[in-house]
Amino acid sequence: MAQDISSQILKGILQGVMLLILEQQPEYGYGLSTKLNHYGLDKIPKGTIYPLLTTMEKRGLIVGKIQPSPAGPDRKYYFITPAGTAAKNEFANEWRQLETVVNQLLDEELKQ
Repeated sequence: MAQDISSQILKGILQGVMLLILEQQPEYGYGLSTKLNHYGLDKIPKGTIYPLLTTMEKRGLIVGKIQPSPAGPDRKYYFITPAGTAAKNEFANEWRQLETVVNQLLDEELKQ
């Protein structure tokens, strides 16, 4: 059960992070994985990213479009949708609230 909760929390956070990245510019799956690595999320299994992209696309948060690649075969690039932007904004607000609460609790713990 604890692993299930942890997994669900990770997927929610990962979805928010992916929306933040896709808002900056469209990416294909491997490019998105590379950006996650750049931000220190290199332990995220590739088998987590692609199913999450599919789920996000089904929910209308992103849309995938096949586009030519400058190096190799065509790639499916993901673009954030207006619904994705709204979900990203909601994630950012919730994250800031959670961050405030956790930081407050950690500060109180350090004072003891």
